[in-house]
Amino acid sequence: MNGWVRVGTRGDFLPGEYKVVWDGDTPIAVYNIDGALYAVEDICTHDGGDLAGGEVFGFEVECPRHGARFDLRTGAVTKPPAYEPIASFPVREEDDAIWTRDDR
Repeated sequence: MNGWVRVGTRGDFLPGEYKVVWDGDTPIAVYNIDGALYAVEDICTHDGGDLAGGEVFGFEVECPRHGARFDLRTGAVTKPPAYEPIASFPVREEDDAIWTRDDR
């Protein structure tokens, strides 16, 4: 899995949980939403704060600082004050391991 960052195994986080890993200088939050895995850049585009730890509403994560929301499937903004989307990244599951990467 050259170029991919190991997140862990499926058993490392249950549905509704997340884990943050780093690909170089990029923090990536991987969320387990009802068994499906989604990876996004863990930086709010409104003010640069961490998104991980913010409340999750369905497929949306809310920035704990100012309440902006982002779609975990696409990175799209779903509620201001943010207007720029966050990056979303691929997730792979292979041999009981979960992987992601900054593919920009």
